[in-house]
Amino acid sequence: MAAAPSVLIVEDNYLLLDMLTSLCEQQGIIVLAASSGEAALTMLRQRADEIDWLFTDISLPGLIDGWEVASAYRERHPRRPVIYASTVAQIERRTVSGSIFVHKPFQVREIISLARMMASAVGQDDLLRAAG
Repeated sequence: MAAAPSVLIVEDNYLLLDMLTSLCEQQGIIVLAASSGEAALTMLRQRADEIDWLFTDISLPGLIDGWEVASAYRERHPRRPVIYASTVAQIERRTVSGSIFVHKPFQVREIISLARMMASAVGQDDLLRAAG
């Protein structure tokens, strides 16, 4: 993994994507951004080794949803964390070890806290055992 942690953020709302990118970069995290599942899968194929974390909206436009993006990420990095986001009140909580589910709309402090956790956890073998 790189010295600075990196995250792939997959979010179709451009304002939210911009806010998440800014908050993560303020914490020293390198951000790769995608606005669709298809774009995220392309980025994973090209740059998977550079991505320490995945933050994905579950409901994305097109044929590829956040679950599929996370599955592709987990195939490459089975022990790395995934943060799932949704506006749906009852998020379908699939059993995915090391994952975090967040509900939209976010509190800014929640995202800052997650970004700090990502920044501090890189390099540890059991990144989210306590949080999962």
